Amino acid sequence: MLIRIANVLTPAQVEACRKALETAPWMDGKTTAGSLTKPRKNNMQVPAGHPMARRLSEMVLEALKKNEVFARAALPLKVVPPVFNRYQGGEHYGDHVDATAQHVWGQPEGIRSDLSATLFLTQPEDYDGGELTVTDDLGGRPIKLPAGDLVLYPASSIHHVTPVTRGVRLAAFFWVQSMVREDDKRSILWELGTALQQFEQALPEHPAVVRLTGVYFNLFRLWTDV
Repeated sequence: MLIRIANVLTPAQVEACRKALETAPWMDGKTTAGSLTKPRKNNMQVPAGHPMARRLSEMVLEALKKNEVFARAALPLKVVPPVFNRYQGGEHYGDHVDATAQHVWGQPEGIRSDLSATLFLTQPEDYDGGELTVTDDLGGRPIKLPAGDLVLYPASSIHHVTPVTRGVRLAAFFWVQSMVREDDKRSILWELGTALQQFEQALPEHPAVVRLTGVYFNLFRLWTDV
């Protein structure tokens, strides 16, 4: 399931990220890659423990906490604080699958990666290439969103970032451990919850709203890991 979430960051927040990243202490992205993905990874990242990265990461996490669509789509239990990356001059990231467990800087325990997320920080017209391409049953689906928008996709999916041939692509990426582990069950809850929300808006007093809400909660209760 691919879900686009618009306006996670405001234009002012996007601008604050971009301005801060202009003076960021970039390092080779291969530093954080595993043995299988290191040959495929060709980008730059800000060290997760750097004060600038932690400050920007907290801003993104606060925005996610306030975002109702993110909450309904991801059903988050734990979120790995975002890391910031940069692609330019032909840099790219070949086909790969994200690791099952992701680690939070400064903490010993890992987080199961059910969902991957990319938050775009550069307007699509400002660079060529750089499409996040996620492979599903329909083949490769290229994704290039406006700055401030986010895409959620299963961490188990094969994906890549195409070479950036003009300009600079800035983004934040992170992982989510969901309260519902399986993607197909999260998809059902997303579709049911979205339809229920529309039903509540159209017919708020209809008695079936309560019954459908009960169905949603009972499925959630049945499938949650919590």
